[in-house]
Amino acid sequence: MTFTPRPSQTEILKYTGGTLGISAVPGSGKTHTLSALAAQIISSGQLERDQEVLIVTLVNSAVDNFSARIGEFIQARGLIPQLGYRVRTLHGLAHDIVRENPPLVGLDKKFSIVDETASSSMIADAARAWVQTHPDFLDQYISPSLDDYQTRRVRDKDWPDLIESIASSFIRSAKDRRLTPDKLRFALYRQPAPLLLANMGLDVYSDYQRALAYRGAVDFDDLIRLAYEMLNTSDELLERLRYRWPFILEDEAQDSSQLQEDILRLLSGESPSPNGRGAGNWVRVGDPNQAIFETFTTADPRLLKQFRESADQSLDLPNSGRSQQSIINLANYLIDWTMTEHPIPEARDALSPPYIQPTPKGDPQPNPPDDPSGIKLLSNKYNPDQEIEAVVKSIENWIPDHKDSTIAVLTSTNDHAARVAEELKKHKIEYRELLRSTSPTRAAAGALSYVLGYLAAPDSASKLAQAYKVWRRDWREDEEHEPLVEQVTSLIRKFKNVEEYLAPLIPSSPNPFQGIKGEGIGEDKTDEIIAELNSFREVVLRWHGATVLPIDQLILTLSQDIFTSPTDLALAHKLALVLRQVADENPQWRLPELTPSLHEIARNERRFVGFSSDDAGFNPSDYKGIVVVSTVHKAKGLEWDRVYLMSVNNYDYPSNQPNDRFISERWFVRDSLNLEAEALAQLTAAISTSEYDYYEEGSATRRARLDYVRERLRLFFVGITRARKELIVTWNTGRRGDATPSLPFAALMGWWEKHL
Repeated sequence: MTFTPRPSQTEILKYTGGTLGISAVPGSGKTHTLSALAAQIISSGQLERDQEVLIVTLVNSAVDNFSARIGEFIQARGLIPQLGYRVRTLHGLAHDIVRENPPLVGLDKKFSIVDETASSSMIADAARAWVQTHPDFLDQYISPSLDDYQTRRVRDKDWPDLIESIASSFIRSAKDRRLTPDKLRFALYRQPAPLLLANMGLDVYSDYQRALAYRGAVDFDDLIRLAYEMLNTSDELLERLRYRWPFILEDEAQDSSQLQEDILRLLSGESPSPNGRGAGNWVRVGDPNQAIFETFTTADPRLLKQFRESADQSLDLPNSGRSQQSIINLANYLIDWTMTEHPIPEARDALSPPYIQPTPKGDPQPNPPDDPSGIKLLSNKYNPDQEIEAVVKSIENWIPDHKDSTIAVLTSTNDHAARVAEELKKHKIEYRELLRSTSPTRAAAGALSYVLGYLAAPDSASKLAQAYKVWRRDWREDEEHEPLVEQVTSLIRKFKNVEEYLAPLIPSSPNPFQGIKGEGIGEDKTDEIIAELNSFREVVLRWHGATVLPIDQLILTLSQDIFTSPTDLALAHKLALVLRQVADENPQWRLPELTPSLHEIARNERRFVGFSSDDAGFNPSDYKGIVVVSTVHKAKGLEWDRVYLMSVNNYDYPSNQPNDRFISERWFVRDSLNLEAEALAQLTAAISTSEYDYYEEGSATRRARLDYVRERLRLFFVGITRARKELIVTWNTGRRGDATPSLPFAALMGWWEKHL
């Protein structure tokens, strides 16, 4: 592999040992640089035959990317690839550590690991059980302005969902702080006054851990916690691993948590072992300006900044060949404005240097030619639908002349992105989704969930009607058959007794079709409708007969009647496996409990990997002339020639101004409290030894607003820096119609007008 390092990369490749903190701007080639550094260490003779360079990164796709690049560098030096290095996510590293000696932390040697889907289902189960046994808990937090109808809605749907969300954040944070339920229970017992949300979190946490123990399993957060415990418990293990991995290179360090830092600090020798071994050879690379996973996660971008301040050496990777100069200028101005002019002083540390610099003259990755006309910051006042229509129309005009270019539409939420995808589909524009689930997956999951929903409530005429529409889903856009589908659907919905339709041979049952003529249906259509109803009845009876099958076999049976395309049938197979896993994790569940899992995938609320390259890495250059639809979060690390950055208003990108609203402050909670933030503040107060860390209701909500403002400034920065040649930024008035352009967007528009 040919690699000509630029001057800033050359400085990093001079590294021979000690601690080194690196701040890398977007598109600076940090993965390439780290890979080259790993290969250099391996080929330098510093390692023994049984030693490795350990590379720790954030996501699975980066593992494959690093492994391939390091292998190429190694091979180019005449050495054997795959030797001398190990690339792991933190979860993968923790798994390696715990597998060294599971009984040391109380695990069976054959312990299992539950994935995120199973873990989420188990927490949801525990949270909803808690809500049922504590029906009056809501009364302490519900807004007094709600009417009876709103209160019932909140009690039935919104409140259980919120408790589940709070519990998930609470459990993750407790595990990051290495708190078992027993330790936390003791801490809460010592409090002078009850901490209600923390006690709720403890109850759900305890039930969740019991469910894991029943299965002989741990989750991903347990792995990290137990790995740290093992390293602290066994000096022999720590010494052995320090010897095995004398150099540690950490990527995406801006998204590390305190526990991740503690583990790597132990392994690197930054925390001395009893015999003093451990050289502290630890390189951390990241970009604090791209820390966009902070809110209600355990990530803390301050850790990398603090590490750089105390490291033996601190360097920058400021050069980026990704974007044209005008886009670089825009991103750099956002850093300047944030640091000096943001109206909230506490938010001014959200972005900081290094500023992005173009690549030096003669660099193998030159920046695209400067073209200010490629930037359009639109002040047009669109409602959400109008914004989508305007963007899709712009794409429709642009695509024909740019088949060899890459293009992306970036939104702040999965739901918004899914709506963009639907509009592209209507206009017959080819697109590719980088969302929790793709539209074919959502459609397949939705179809199956409607049929399962009926089978879980077989006396419901409305659900039977929906199941019929699913069965005839291929006829919906057929001009010949569409009227028939609508007529039959309407008739089924009016059935007073579904059993009379399914079992008409019972002598006492009246003919369910006798009222058809009275429905305004012509004589010539009656026979056709009756034939259709009879055909559907045969299918429904077959479905009922299949309900005795295990859930995965039931889904495969249904899919034969519902789907015709090979892709849908293959997706149904994958969905069947998902439901089978959920059923195995919850053996007491039946159709009513299993069906919501498909609803979540259909509504884009759950991550589902269909047939895509997501987990193996995504390369935008493979999709030239095809629109990629993504959230800004999902787009991190990627780049396109033309980028549409949408919905940059004061709801999706608030600045803590009087008219701003915050997504985590639920409309039904009194005093605009952010209950997730309040629960985590109570957790902190419970374990704190400082007299100043007492809990005061509302202060956590105010701090969470500031944290969210900081994160959204960084998200805006990430969105801008995805663009290579052209950037179009738009905003909308939101669902309520009262949103305005976000403050940083308005600042950029004003600055850009002056510099055109």
